[in-house]
Amino acid sequence: MTADTPGTRPARNSSASLRRALAILEQVRFQPAGSRGVSLTHLAEALELNKSTVLRLATPLLEARLLTRDRETGRFRLGAAALSLGQAYLDQLDLRSVASKHLRELMRRTGHTCHLVVLEGLDVVYADKVEDTATVRMASRIGARMPAYRTAVGKAILSHGPPDLVDDVVAAGLPPVTGKTITDPDAFRRELVRVRERGYAIDDRENEPEVRCVAAAVFDHNDEATAAISVSSLASRLTAAQVRELGPDVVGTAARISGELGARRI
Repeated sequence: MTADTPGTRPARNSSASLRRALAILEQVRFQPAGSRGVSLTHLAEALELNKSTVLRLATPLLEARLLTRDRETGRFRLGAAALSLGQAYLDQLDLRSVASKHLRELMRRTGHTCHLVVLEGLDVVYADKVEDTATVRMASRIGARMPAYRTAVGKAILSHGPPDLVDDVVAAGLPPVTGKTITDPDAFRRELVRVRERGYAIDDRENEPEVRCVAAAVFDHNDEATAAISVSSLASRLTAAQVRELGPDVVGTAARISGELGARRI
């Protein structure tokens, strides 16, 4: 059957209609928070369609409650089914599964051990670890807990956390475990400000005497920093200069993971 035979036209027309209907959803979805919705005129102009075509394409979206239309203003907004669809997608996501391929790619690029951690209380818990077994093996293990204040991953998360969380961390104490551990509350708060400004955190032998680490926060679909990824190695293999060079790569990897989790602030 050739592309010009009548039998192919319904499928082709249906496909074009579907793409246009999805384009309507995209136009409505990308409206800023607090928007009153999108007018029919705006949709028609943005999609270069006449108003009757937009109404025809929007009808099944309205029936499926993917869109809703204000009776008074005629403006379109996302409907309840769009929220249900998005939540169903998020419910199927598993942080470790989403991050896994990115951690492996980061390990291959850097040649160093990569970690994924989550915040639990005032501690970080190691959720995943990817290492090059041909090089030095790190002592960290999945399931282990560590006080957040003395790790790069912990500082990456705390730098985006609420002030009362940082207050709780400081109130619990900042005891040293190496000569490099930040123990002064004011210095610790200043460090978190620097982390937030540059996008990544550094652990320069603050948690273990011979280990350096660079980390960046991972944001969930609520745009909250609940996890972080890191690149770690012995200080002899990962110099301070190399840590600064790796920073943007770690930030970029964390942003890609955050994007797949539904975060908007990437």
